[in-house]
Amino acid sequence: MPGTSAPIRIGYCLSLTGPLAGNSLSARLAHDIWREDINRRGGLLGRPVELVRYDDRADASGVPGLYQRLMDEDKADLVIGGYGTNTILPAMPLITERQRFFIGLMGLGVNNALAYPNYFAMIPTGPDPNAALTEGFFALAAEQRPRPATAALLSADAEFSRNPILGAKANAEKYGFRIVHEATYPLAASDFTPVIDAVAESNCDLLFLCSYLQDSVDLVRAIHEHPFRPKMVGAGMIGPQNTAVKTTLGPLLNGFVNYEYWVPVPKMMFPGAQEFLNTYQARAGDAGVDLLGHYMAPLAYAQMQVVAQAVEATGSLDDAALSTFTRNSTFNTVIGDVKFGKNGEWAHPRVLQVQFQGIEGHEADQFKDGSKQVVVAPSALASGQLIFPYAEAL
Repeated sequence: MPGTSAPIRIGYCLSLTGPLAGNSLSARLAHDIWREDINRRGGLLGRPVELVRYDDRADASGVPGLYQRLMDEDKADLVIGGYGTNTILPAMPLITERQRFFIGLMGLGVNNALAYPNYFAMIPTGPDPNAALTEGFFALAAEQRPRPATAALLSADAEFSRNPILGAKANAEKYGFRIVHEATYPLAASDFTPVIDAVAESNCDLLFLCSYLQDSVDLVRAIHEHPFRPKMVGAGMIGPQNTAVKTTLGPLLNGFVNYEYWVPVPKMMFPGAQEFLNTYQARAGDAGVDLLGHYMAPLAYAQMQVVAQAVEATGSLDDAALSTFTRNSTFNTVIGDVKFGKNGEWAHPRVLQVQFQGIEGHEADQFKDGSKQVVVAPSALASGQLIFPYAEAL
């Protein structure tokens, strides 16, 4: 309302408990820092900003009811998407029905089938998210000499791995790699020796992994202990982006190549990034969240920067006006310039491939500046060279 000083209420869900809590809690801290920053500068439209947040407990069935509560009872002026497909996708039918402006955080391909025009994705996978997440690994392998020829695909038998595996198959074909082994394992698996034994029998050049947190840790250990050495290994692992996983595995990660969305290398230190990280890292320990925050926190902060820039540019909280502006604008954020395209995905993908190099011991501080996680693709953002084959990096 014109002339009001009542807070602008931004409502959303996060999985603050359950299996996705680690990343969600990191996002919460980033959002809180943004709220403090924006309010210190006078808020939005001259009004302070308030965040109204519910824990969905990683239970997708409860998400629609929470968003209905945010809109109908809490009277949220704006709603945003929480972290991941599991929270964002179940909110979409209600968001579509109400025609709300909606920016989701790290949902993979959420809007592929729905094509809802007022949805925007804060994830740098671009207009073909399945392929973009995995393409860099295969493109990089194709540049190596002698050129690798074969690939094995190993993935957790879980919903999150479906799209990356589809993308991996498409990219293997695109870059001329023959798939000689494909297998899944239960998400609850703990003994990976038989799994890697089967991979070794294929004598693959590339070992593509699509794993999640604990199984990522167990797979790295199993591969390190096994005599078989693929020429490249990694690609689609969830876990090595997190500080706790990095410090747990330490030197065992050396040589692995994996996706990232942002790392603190010189070419990616966009305006405001270091200042934000300094604040986040100073508070992370007391907040009990990822100590460095490189994976989740910059994207979460950028999500709110997009909201703020759209509100300020339009002078409005109107969902249609905000959506139209966001579809046609470029946003300046701590993770660089962001422009949205088809289905609200980034117009241009910017998925990184990093290789862990030179890790010594298990201290978190060695990961602060990006020197141990070298960007090896895309070339425009590279901070070093790939060590190939994998065995040479051990």
